[in-house]
Amino acid sequence: MKKRGMGRYIFLALIAPGVLFITVFMLIPLFWVILSTFQEGGSFSLNNYISLLDSVYFRQVFGRSVRLSLLSTGLCALLGFPAAYYISRYSRHKGMMMALAIFPMFTSPVIRSFSWMVILGRKGIVNQALVGLGLFARPQSLLYNEFSMTVGFVQLFLPQMILSLLGVMDAIPTDLTEAAGSLGATRLVAFLRIVFPLSVSGLVTGAVLVFTGCMTAYTTPQLLGATDTQVLSTMVYQYAMSLRDWAQASAVAMVMIVVTLAVSTLFNRLSRRINPLAA
Repeated sequence: MKKRGMGRYIFLALIAPGVLFITVFMLIPLFWVILSTFQEGGSFSLNNYISLLDSVYFRQVFGRSVRLSLLSTGLCALLGFPAAYYISRYSRHKGMMMALAIFPMFTSPVIRSFSWMVILGRKGIVNQALVGLGLFARPQSLLYNEFSMTVGFVQLFLPQMILSLLGVMDAIPTDLTEAAGSLGATRLVAFLRIVFPLSVSGLVTGAVLVFTGCMTAYTTPQLLGATDTQVLSTMVYQYAMSLRDWAQASAVAMVMIVVTLAVSTLFNRLSRRINPLAA
């Protein structure tokens, strides 16, 4: 009994610094942000949220943010799943392939965004190739729109999707697919019935990371977007730094938090339907 009591005190002593740090630097500031959105003139009010919902501009920005985040998440899943599957199953140089997959994460998002500005510019590589191949007579506007923002998001968060899937796919025994093949299942059937359901947990984790990152990213939409293609993160900056309206900025930030939590919950529920043991 004494050893069990001592172990409990040691456990509390070990987690106390982390709990204190999270409480002071995360939970308390978040609480004050939430509280400030429900106050106006020192009294309780919902005017901050009502004014946001009544704003056509906010609804457009909100729809664009959710649409681009979902689109980028879907593209990362489509590109990341086969890449992770190849690395985990068929790559002879798995270490090198993983290093290549995560190498972009060592580069600043600012540098990557500026690189896309050069690549997608009117005199960039893409436009030169399109004009040179005769597909277009003149350079196209590939920058400062939703297309360039989506490209930046996918390039920025694709490594996170691949790593999330790799961690799960590496744990799937190859004996399962071999057993399915010995029972007459084709490779496609074995993949759909075994590999994909067991990979859902990694897919959900990667989707949550990508969606959250796209919803909260600021550098990429600020550099690759334009004034008429704002998202919620740039809208928070506009309210806080340009208009000095911290209450509205906090309200927009709360909308971002609620949407992120709601989508994360939705992803987890979908994963449970596909595979009850996946989430």
